[in-house]
Amino acid sequence: MGFPGVDGLDDDRIVRRLRTAPDELTPAEARSVAATLLADGAFSEPYCEWLPTWYELALIAPVRYGDWRLRRVAGAVADEAGVTVTAPRFSRPTDVRIDGAPALSRVDGFRERFLLADSLLHLEWFEHVAAADGIDVPADLVARTREESLSYYGGDRDRLSPDVRRFQRHLFADDRWVSRVDEAYDLDSVLFRLWERLLRDERRRLSDD
Repeated sequence: MGFPGVDGLDDDRIVRRLRTAPDELTPAEARSVAATLLADGAFSEPYCEWLPTWYELALIAPVRYGDWRLRRVAGAVADEAGVTVTAPRFSRPTDVRIDGAPALSRVDGFRERFLLADSLLHLEWFEHVAAADGIDVPADLVARTREESLSYYGGDRDRLSPDVRRFQRHLFADDRWVSRVDEAYDLDSVLFRLWERLLRDERRRLSDD
């Protein structure tokens, strides 16, 4: 998207230091790592609330355990570098109305809820992590992306404006992250493959619109 500040941190160097010498992270690098870990940990429980009850009940225990583990690691990284980082608060269905109606009143089925949740919560995730990385994401774009995406995926809107569609296309690219995690930990997870397919298909559809 060409946001100012996107090249401020060397991602490859951060990865190398995390693997070999995490105590050598600079304060800016540590802030980036801790903010990302906290956002990853806080993301899943609110996400579950956007999906069917069976999904939330099946995943809530591992999700909370993962959040606890990520918070511990994030705290250690931040403490070592002497920086302060807070976890974001993600929107839950009870917080949101779409085109004047309750957030989930116009979506049916797992896919529709999944895409609605991702279009909102991944935007909130990115806004939090980008701020920690010193990336200047225009507030107007964030506001329009939130408004248009909620209406498009859960309301009356029939299309996204070009810049919002482009932004969401990038946000839906986390299908690649899901695939790498599944392969790295040799999970062979049916659930991960479902996530990957839904995200990939939506990213491609947004590219074709």
